[in-house]
Amino acid sequence: MMKQRSLWTLFVVLLIASLLMGACAKATPTPTPIPPTPTPKPPTPTPKPPTPTPIPPTPTPQPPAAKLVIWADENRAPIMEEIAKAFTEKYGVEVEVQQVGFGDIRDQFKVAAPAGEGPDIIIGAHDWLGELVVNGLLAPVDLGAKKDKFLPSALQAFTYNSQLYGMPYLTENVAFFYNPDLVPEAPKTWSEVTKIAAELEKAGKVKQGYVLHQGDPYHFYPIMTAFGGYVFGKDKDGNYNPKDLGIDSPGSIAAAKWLDMMVKEGHLKPDVDWDTAHTMFEQGDAAMIITGPWALKRIRESGVHYKIAEIPDETADGHPFSGVHGFMISAFSENKLLAQTFLTEFVATEENMWKLFNADPRPSAFLPVREKIDDPDIAAFGLAGKNADPMPAIPEMSKVWEAWGNAITLIFQQQEDPETAFKNAAEQIRQAIAGGQ
Repeated sequence: MMKQRSLWTLFVVLLIASLLMGACAKATPTPTPIPPTPTPKPPTPTPKPPTPTPIPPTPTPQPPAAKLVIWADENRAPIMEEIAKAFTEKYGVEVEVQQVGFGDIRDQFKVAAPAGEGPDIIIGAHDWLGELVVNGLLAPVDLGAKKDKFLPSALQAFTYNSQLYGMPYLTENVAFFYNPDLVPEAPKTWSEVTKIAAELEKAGKVKQGYVLHQGDPYHFYPIMTAFGGYVFGKDKDGNYNPKDLGIDSPGSIAAAKWLDMMVKEGHLKPDVDWDTAHTMFEQGDAAMIITGPWALKRIRESGVHYKIAEIPDETADGHPFSGVHGFMISAFSENKLLAQTFLTEFVATEENMWKLFNADPRPSAFLPVREKIDDPDIAAFGLAGKNADPMPAIPEMSKVWEAWGNAITLIFQQQEDPETAFKNAAEQIRQAIAGGQ
């Protein structure tokens, strides 16, 4: 019995021990295995873009250097070159003066300017204005404070539709020159001119008593007015009326008949040009001539004796055209402001206006110079031009010159009777005006 109780007691002790050991085993948690720290891989380097080959920057196009081009005739080109040098020194702007015959400037300008090949400035006559303005070839001119230094009538000559299109610098008209050694007193009429010419030629004193170059209507116009002829009539306000053409008027035809008579009687010769006519007068081979102040220098230098008188009359008051010359700026110029600065600051000065006057003596349109001219010949031109007709500046005038000049040439060449020549010329002019050709 004792033995059984001891065994039971041992069993219970073992059982309790076993349970205690189990509980202890559950109380100790199984440690969570810690994963090994991975060895960090070096980052894959980002590939660097290749260094680009540097491209030189495209240069900004520089505007072309400013340049002014001036068209001037042989009398004015040398003076303009002097003035141009001073302008270049101050502003660093090249000024090129191109010599173009005065009679060629307008026609060449009409072609060259719209093509972008023409000059910035031209020197020309006010009667070109209408045609050039109507065709959009000229830019307005602003003289600013210098405006009061110019002869008002000269400014008006360069005004078209109330806008100034030129800077005037001289006024002009022709007069009657005679050699007092051969003709003691100036003839009063063209009939006297004819008589004196016949007497001098018969006496062998001259080759021609009176000399006139053929085909030039400008120098024929004073004769035409003396017989009552005209180019365009005028309205009540004094404006030229292009619908009233006077080339075939009775007075114009009478002048044409006088010309025909002078040629037939040998007092006038065909094929005499401007230079030949002046050389004859300067050498004493002709006693009388109509010419302008542009010829004064050469006549003076020739040493011939001369006097200047008004245009002879006949059935009416003989009088010439009056004209104004000046500077005009092309509407196609890329340097209009520079061109205007050149004119107002460098040309419109007393010093340079004197240079222009001395190079080609004609009454100045610049008052500081005009008021100081003390020259009896210039005064005589003023007297001869007191009743002058302003050269028509209307566009229709450009249609007149060629046909009118051709009619005079036909009479000189005795290829057409004077009335037919002038009537045909008038018809050609009317057709040209009507057709805008």
